[in-house]
Amino acid sequence: MEQALAQAFAMVFDPYTLLVMVLASLYGLFVGAVPGLSATMAIALLVPVTFFMQPIPAIAAMVTATAMAIFSGDIPGCLLRIPGTPASAAYTDEAFALTRKGQAEVALGAGLVFSAVGGLFGTVVLIVASPALAEFALNFSSFEYFWLVLLGLTCAVFITSDRPLKGVVMLLLGLMVACIGLNNPAGFPRFTLGNAEMTGGIGMIPMMIGMFAISQVIRHAVDTSPPGELAVEKVGSVLAGQWRLAKRYPVQILRGSTLGTVVGALPGAGADIAAWMSYAVSKKFSKEPEKFGTGHVEGIVESGAANNSALAGAWIPALVFGIPGDSITAIVIGVLYMKNLNPGPTLFTTNPQNIYAVFMLFVMANLIMIPLGILCIKVAKRILRVPANLLMPLILIFCIVGTFAINNSVFDIGVMLVAGILAWLLEENGFPIAPTILGVVLGGMLEENFITSLIKADGNMMLFFTRPIAAGLAVLTLVIWVVPLIRRLLRKRAGAPAAL
Repeated sequence: MEQALAQAFAMVFDPYTLLVMVLASLYGLFVGAVPGLSATMAIALLVPVTFFMQPIPAIAAMVTATAMAIFSGDIPGCLLRIPGTPASAAYTDEAFALTRKGQAEVALGAGLVFSAVGGLFGTVVLIVASPALAEFALNFSSFEYFWLVLLGLTCAVFITSDRPLKGVVMLLLGLMVACIGLNNPAGFPRFTLGNAEMTGGIGMIPMMIGMFAISQVIRHAVDTSPPGELAVEKVGSVLAGQWRLAKRYPVQILRGSTLGTVVGALPGAGADIAAWMSYAVSKKFSKEPEKFGTGHVEGIVESGAANNSALAGAWIPALVFGIPGDSITAIVIGVLYMKNLNPGPTLFTTNPQNIYAVFMLFVMANLIMIPLGILCIKVAKRILRVPANLLMPLILIFCIVGTFAINNSVFDIGVMLVAGILAWLLEENGFPIAPTILGVVLGGMLEENFITSLIKADGNMMLFFTRPIAAGLAVLTLVIWVVPLIRRLLRKRAGAPAAL
């Protein structure tokens, strides 16, 4: 073991590997900060480059680029209310509210520091408990995934608990959008209106860019001097006060990191779902839930830790069983096979130095995230000095280019513009848009697992409750639905008003 550790140390701290990590980090920071360019796209574009690398530098490029892209998606979300990646969308409104209050450095610092903390936590779990957690993840069938997704959708009501009815309406809108196209178990074209482009469904990223970015551009065009919009003249030190936040929210950090790792270890889940669920859990169990949505850092601390811990968690089934935890590890598994690092139990026994090197790479990636993230934030701060009348047209151009680059499709640009106009109209009337994005993200997974489970059960709904893990998730979901209704009835009996 000592010899394997020494070999791993030599491979990771080789000057070439370190140079690859720095370059991949800068690349990941850039891609994550550009709306429309996701972490998955960053990894996909890296694959041809890895053809010419040794195994460990190739994995180093993948690991560091992913970690940096997930974090840097927070930067445009915080400064401009435009999430760079889907994982950042969960707490974009919270971060932007802090920016409008003149506390952008608090949101950016929390996103940076606790992303690194969550990533390190996930790495420790990856090192210590990979086989056990991967075996647990393999116990999830379509029944368990159905209840897990339903639990995730319930988060939409938590996120908008001050306006639950409007939150449910927007969630249903997102689920309806997820039904469009051929991406359903029957392969039947639904809601396509005879348009061939719509048979492929509505892209989540063009829709997200439209609802967050284009709506912001429209809002500025309608009111050229909106109160507080882009009113921040400078961003202070992002590390100042982070130790105080760590002492104030230790439970939230641990809870977010744990939830992120567990969700990440479930095949097909990933950082996006982990961030949404963690933000909702943070609000549900907060002592100050009324502050959420007004610029409260607690949700950012917890969900920021969750999205990066999910990255390490996703590698658990990938390394142990060759089962991708998310779309990123699906690509990485192909690279592992290409480099003769075949995933599976033998990876831990035949060439242990390689697996130790992967563990070290995760630790290194999360440690260098802090200095490089600070550098990226300092560059991004210059955005605030650009006049809004000049910045908004640039954002519009950037969104159009980024959306077109996803599939080289003009149709996606149309989706983005329609989603932006719709989001602006809805927000002007008090409808939150976050549940719609969540519905689009999880709608397809919900339907697929429901239909698959019905086929397995031959239509017997009781089988949804017979498996132990599925039963536990079902009870948890149903309790979450029922408890607010009971509270409303009790408040009505007590004569207290119960607002919708």
